[in-house]
Amino acid sequence: MTLADLIEKTEQQLKAARLHYGHGTDNAHDEAAFLVLRALRLPFEEPPLEKELPPKTVKQIGSLIRKRIEQRIPTAYLLNEAWLDGHAFYVDKRVIIPRSHIAFLLKGLGKPKRVLDLCTGSGCLAILAAHAFPRAVIDATDVSSAALAVASKNINKYRLQERTRLIRSDLFASLEGERYDLIVANPPYVNAAAMRKLPAEYLHEPGLALGGGRDGLALVRRIIEKAGRHLQPRGLLVCEIGDGRRALERAYPRLAFSWPQPSAFMLRREEMG
Repeated sequence: MTLADLIEKTEQQLKAARLHYGHGTDNAHDEAAFLVLRALRLPFEEPPLEKELPPKTVKQIGSLIRKRIEQRIPTAYLLNEAWLDGHAFYVDKRVIIPRSHIAFLLKGLGKPKRVLDLCTGSGCLAILAAHAFPRAVIDATDVSSAALAVASKNINKYRLQERTRLIRSDLFASLEGERYDLIVANPPYVNAAAMRKLPAEYLHEPGLALGGGRDGLALVRRIIEKAGRHLQPRGLLVCEIGDGRRALERAYPRLAFSWPQPSAFMLRREEMG
């Protein structure tokens, strides 16, 4: 069996299983390519598709496919690897799988000198911010010490220890007196009704990192209400809220949110009142 054959066979198996995608891919073909190529530590660009694979290798991939199908484990957890904006991150079930749309907004956010990443999880946004703003120093917080252990692993991988500080904190609780030019946040924002209907793949992720209370805004409200105290003049808050735009605008009718993405808003300090 060639590499191309194995990817095609995997795609057909995934299609037949009617899986849910959304952890880095959105279709069976891309999921199959991700699973096979990265399980074999092969590149996405120009993989050796005509390479003949030994039966032992095909069997090993088959084991991963069965776990993906039978247990609905996201491929990123099976491989301990997720990709966001061209960067690879170590992941396991201590953190949600990186997929924040904020990653694609960073390069258009000026030249901040101090950046805060709230609810950092795997550390992916903190690391992408460090790359987008090479002269900035980054603070990254999470309430979960388990998540911070994963973030530390990724920060060490990218050799950003000198510019990135990890802090265990319930949002701003451990940041008294700290001020930032830019705060990015990808907090838990799934509302209670949606949490009850999540596909099986999402149940492998830590619920603490997903559930945002009845309307999904429990943590978002706390962020909005306290962010102004931690922003420099003209400082900017960028926060992801999934499908929560309508609920947010109802809750804060006087705030002039801007929406660079349907799932993420921006607020400057002077707009917070």
